[in-house]
Amino acid sequence: MTKVLLILHVLAAVLAVGPVAVAASMFPASLRASPGSPGGADAAATLRILHRICRVYAGVGLAVPLLGFATASSLGVLGSPWLIVSIVLTAAAAVVLIVWILPGQETALAAVEEPGAGPPRLTAGRLAMVTGVFNLLWATVTVLMIVRPGSTTGA
Repeated sequence: MTKVLLILHVLAAVLAVGPVAVAASMFPASLRASPGSPGGADAAATLRILHRICRVYAGVGLAVPLLGFATASSLGVLGSPWLIVSIVLTAAAAVVLIVWILPGQETALAAVEEPGAGPPRLTAGRLAMVTGVFNLLWATVTVLMIVRPGSTTGA
């Protein structure tokens, strides 16, 4: 059962977190495409799609920590320092997504969809920075899951 949980956990991470990381990273660049520029008319549609991907896959991403806890419990490593740090970083990534990225995307999208209002440039830069932090948190969690510092499981 442990192997099945681990497989489901990794698949959930790849299939849920990956699309959020990519779509959130693409959002600021699409936001910078002004409505007056060539291809700018498609910018709002692109932003809507990217935001929807982030929103939907954020919900699907709830499976990652749930399956992670089940896997860790099955492996008997719930008290391991590398796992505790991973849990804290995962929670931090969730906060970054819920508190800054998704609302920032909504605000930027509303500004783009208003007639005559251009995309707020500050929001694009801020979103790019916050998205970078989100992706760095997930990259760190991934490394901790692979390396497992101090683990006695032989990996």
